[in-house]
Amino acid sequence: MLHTRICDLLGIEHPIISAPMAGTATAELAAAVSNAGGFGMIGSRGQPDPEWLREQIYTTRELTDRPFGVGFISSAPRMERAVEVAIEEKVAAISHSFADVTPYVSAAQAAGIKVLAQVQTVALAESAALAGVDVITAQGTEAGGHTGHNGTLPLVAAVIDIAGGIPVLASGGIGDGRGLAAVLMLGAEGAWIGTRFVASLEWGGPDWVRQKVTEASIDDTLLTRVYDLAGAAPFPPEIGHRVLRNDFTDTWHGRDQEIIARRQELQDQIDAAGRAGDTRIASVNAGGATGLIDRVEPAGDIVRRIVAETEAILRSRPGQVLGGKD
Repeated sequence: MLHTRICDLLGIEHPIISAPMAGTATAELAAAVSNAGGFGMIGSRGQPDPEWLREQIYTTRELTDRPFGVGFISSAPRMERAVEVAIEEKVAAISHSFADVTPYVSAAQAAGIKVLAQVQTVALAESAALAGVDVITAQGTEAGGHTGHNGTLPLVAAVIDIAGGIPVLASGGIGDGRGLAAVLMLGAEGAWIGTRFVASLEWGGPDWVRQKVTEASIDDTLLTRVYDLAGAAPFPPEIGHRVLRNDFTDTWHGRDQEIIARRQELQDQIDAAGRAGDTRIASVNAGGATGLIDRVEPAGDIVRRIVAETEAILRSRPGQVLGGKD
């Protein structure tokens, strides 16, 4: 049976955590992942809405009696009240990304809530460890949506080396049992998975995004800032945005100053495309795992299959590489 320290820490069966994709990792997805033995996460909206979040927490509790958490884009303005709601509702864990986690640790832990910090560099991991977080998620550049520039495998290894025993999760490009087995062998305690769950029935975003994710390959993703610059998004400048390439990114990638000068015009185009499902212009967040996805299916089936694949690999592969036998 697949079991690591993260299972004991979060009270779950399988070391799989669904990423708190902002506004689209809703109650239905969080509950489905938790019901399958993983750890489901609700993604707070980019523009925090405390009452929406409270409703999502209530709905999740109607759908599951298992642990789940909430994730925040901590660089977003006016998020403090939403964080307070998560603490008031005593979710099992809260994650913070893209900002210093230090101000948020003590209040959550005093309420019995585990604190997770998602980091993109070793320096951020060192800061999170000093802040006393319970878990560090090392997010590699293969992740979909907002992420850094370091590759998943070297970043995970480097973060484990400095974590001082704090459990480390791996994020970025993990979409099946091969990826989970690989990061477990690095020393990670589990995987934080986003893109694979976009192609789940319970994901809270539009169907046209699901469809694009199932059709795309790893060669179709791009780390860019075009959408963030057009929308003045609240992310640090060192953070990129991994999306599927389209006509808009082909036209505007690398033209930062021109985008800023035409920001309102371009954002109006993006907004209209999003409403119409026009993927020539609208952004589709997708990581390297998109090349491993060929269908939309229930989130619980995704969890169970990744676990079964991982267990099969970990049973068979050591003998193949060490003993030369199947």
